[in-house]
Amino acid sequence: MYTRFAKVFYFLSLGLFLFLLLYVYAALPEFATYAVNDAGMPLKQVSRNSFFYAAIGVFLVVNLALIVPAKLMEMKLSNSLNRLFPVGDVYRDKMLAWLFSFIAVANLATAVLVFYIHSISNQNVISSSEYNFFFYLAPVLMLVWVALLFFLIAGKIKQVKSGNILS
Repeated sequence: MYTRFAKVFYFLSLGLFLFLLLYVYAALPEFATYAVNDAGMPLKQVSRNSFFYAAIGVFLVVNLALIVPAKLMEMKLSNSLNRLFPVGDVYRDKMLAWLFSFIAVANLATAVLVFYIHSISNQNVISSSEYNFFFYLAPVLMLVWVALLFFLIAGKIKQVKSGNILS
């Protein structure tokens, strides 16, 4: 049950990232600024095409690196994961939900990063200080999800110690 909601969250984050990346790419000037001085003048810039391909590359690497363990567990392709999280175990669904939702949180963090580059590059249109909430939200969400992982692992360790694992 949790896994379905996490997959919906994952697919929504995919759509949000792609929409935001295309919007930002269309709105960027010829060079995307990623560092400014105290006066707001660009210090470091990269061409918008390089920014676009770098953002797509980061997005693909993060998604592939995180989706592989989730799919291995979901499709029962890894014997060690199947022994640790057998079908019918309550922690199997929770761990799959955590994996898919963590990928979604990583996608949201990447989308916030793309939006941050947009706000720095187009300071005459949008001020980055107006969206500070979103820029701080991504790391907080990552910390919360990592804390949830430790909570899930602690519960699974308790289950293993008590000997209640399904075979």
